[in-house]
Amino acid sequence: MTIKTLSIIIPAYNEGATITRILEKVRSVKLVSGIEKEVLIIDDFSTDNTAEVVLKYKETHPDLSISFFKHTFNQGKGAALRTGISKATGDYLIIQDADLEYDPNEYNILLQPVIDGFADVVYGSRFMGGNPHRILFFWHSIGNKFLTMLSNMFTNLNLTDMETCYKLFNREMIQNVELKENRFGFEPEVTAKVARIPKVRIYEVGISYYGRTYLEGKKINWKDGFRAIYCILKYNLFPKA
Repeated sequence: MTIKTLSIIIPAYNEGATITRILEKVRSVKLVSGIEKEVLIIDDFSTDNTAEVVLKYKETHPDLSISFFKHTFNQGKGAALRTGISKATGDYLIIQDADLEYDPNEYNILLQPVIDGFADVVYGSRFMGGNPHRILFFWHSIGNKFLTMLSNMFTNLNLTDMETCYKLFNREMIQNVELKENRFGFEPEVTAKVARIPKVRIYEVGISYYGRTYLEGKKINWKDGFRAIYCILKYNLFPKA
């Protein structure tokens, strides 16, 4: 039986304080069906010690396959994800933020519908299931639900969390999707474009969420919310955009 591989794409910008902890979590998780891990870290021109921390971890933990890429100027999360997606070689691909908001121990929850032959794409929803969720910002939750509803109106999907970080894809499929957004517009763009793939099978599973405050390093802001609305309209109303 051929061993499958999961490509784990980690965009990082000034995450030197937390990225070792997330790499430890990624390293320790045992994937179902003997699936192996391929980690791709894209440093989006950090101004802290992110690159130094990652390279030291890579050197001291040769048992974990880590590829490191560094942008020559800051471009945004979406651009970092595009770099990672283009370099991935695994059978499946998942997005992992470099902070501690999402738990790699839940990769298997997202992998299972794919392993069972039901899904091509799996979203990890922060708004369904009985897993732990940190209580934070009321207006953020309202904003997320509004953006998800608006996206669903155009895609005709019934997602509960379009904006989630945890999205798992068939690697070849996502590499054939032309993505353009540089910042947090990646989420509505990829959702709009994946939803148009003929016969695509999209599933959603409940995950936990350990959200950060702005003091703890959260980067998304209200401007990104308006950009998300723009992207929902642009990529759904103009399919060739």
